[in-house]
Amino acid sequence: MELSRTQSPAPEKMTPQNNDAQLEDDIPLYKDREKVYPKRVSGYFRNLKWFALITLLAIYWIVPWLRWDRGPAAPHQAVLIDMDQGRAYFFFIEIWPQEVYYITGILILAAIGLFLATSLFGRIWCGYACPQTVWTDLFMLVERYIQGDRNARMRLDKAPWSLEKFAKIGGTHLTWIVISLITGGAFVLYFNDAPTVIIDIFTGNASMAVYVTTISLTFSTYLLAGWAREQVCTYMCPWPRFQSAMLDDESMIVTYEAWRGEPRGSIKRKNLVRGEVPEVGHCIDCQACVNVCPTGIDIRHGLQLECIGCGLCIDACNEMMDKVSFPRDLVRFDSVQNSQLRAHGQATKVRIVRPRTIFYSILLVLVAGVMMFGLLNRSTMDVNVLRDRNPLYVPLSTGDVRNGYTLKVLNKEQSAQTYLLDLSGVNATDFQIIGQKPAADGKFSLTVAPDQVGSYRVFIAANPSSLQSDATPIDFIVTNTDTGVSETHDTIFAGPKK
Repeated sequence: MELSRTQSPAPEKMTPQNNDAQLEDDIPLYKDREKVYPKRVSGYFRNLKWFALITLLAIYWIVPWLRWDRGPAAPHQAVLIDMDQGRAYFFFIEIWPQEVYYITGILILAAIGLFLATSLFGRIWCGYACPQTVWTDLFMLVERYIQGDRNARMRLDKAPWSLEKFAKIGGTHLTWIVISLITGGAFVLYFNDAPTVIIDIFTGNASMAVYVTTISLTFSTYLLAGWAREQVCTYMCPWPRFQSAMLDDESMIVTYEAWRGEPRGSIKRKNLVRGEVPEVGHCIDCQACVNVCPTGIDIRHGLQLECIGCGLCIDACNEMMDKVSFPRDLVRFDSVQNSQLRAHGQATKVRIVRPRTIFYSILLVLVAGVMMFGLLNRSTMDVNVLRDRNPLYVPLSTGDVRNGYTLKVLNKEQSAQTYLLDLSGVNATDFQIIGQKPAADGKFSLTVAPDQVGSYRVFIAANPSSLQSDATPIDFIVTNTDTGVSETHDTIFAGPKK
């Protein structure tokens, strides 16, 4: 019998394929963030994090104010990146723009050092020294001080808006903004003289770059440490994605002793005797390790991408083990291999020296050695010669030909230096430098101001018959009169074709 237009068709029978498709349609593409409320905890690893936080923040905020005497012609800030003059100062080391390879070397050292630290101790950088971790810890300290511990913060978020809630949340965010502003303000001190730029900022005389940088870093610090928090470590940071390539079974990481803790059971279940039959593990399923985790994970599920290796779950678990009179270190900082050995009653060991760590250590020493050799043997001057190309040479009435050059002598010392200029490779009939008079031996004495580049116009004339070819190789030889160190720069003398 045919269905009329007003009749509804019979419902379609749900096949397994249709059922699966319906379930897939019901699953959201993006999961909403579940806010993490880390609980206060005390213990060995928490104290380590406080020590790291205080030390690193002190270094960040104090270093720009340290002074270093480099002479009257150089800045006296110990650590400074002078963008206007194109210099980077780090105590007694001065880096010029053409020595940017030192910055490359520092980045390579940092990368290899991170590889080595990860292979030894897991994500110790992420848990203790990463700026995201340090500032997030500071922000959570402020939040906990104003709003209370985990349960109080959860109740405050669920409570309707009131004067008390507005005061606590508003006070928290206002303090965060102040910390972020100090953070951004401290960053610009590394690129400007600290006392001067601070006065300029408050008097409105600082450059636009200073204000833009300060505001940008204030906003980013407030956003990342106050709002994003564990989302940065989980989704924005690339390191968790390939940290597993740095780890092996002997790397020291935060581990859960499942062989001892499982099966879990509440401590209130009097009928269960732990360690006997029926066998019940030492984990009382109190969720203490989960409640203190800054990324909100359950370490009992094993090593996870979100784990930053801070060890706070160890402190929390040990505290609970003490309360119920169970042995400590159900969650511990150890290797997977040792956990498996303990499960079988075998002796454990920590092996720091192994092929992976040896390889990273050798790389680290080699790169550090190359950089140290370069720093110890770096020249205090640099010479560059630019030959005139239009015209290549100028015929003179005497039959000679003349070439023009621009000589640049870089003085890296913090005092004025005198250099002697000499030539080789050509029998010059005339050798002159605009504005300079030669000595009796025909050499020129050039004085360059401290930490400056001396630029000179040089003209050389020679008889075409004395030239080897239409492009005769010649050398400019610059010698420091005080140290006797010489720098040679090769170029050519152009003449008519033979």
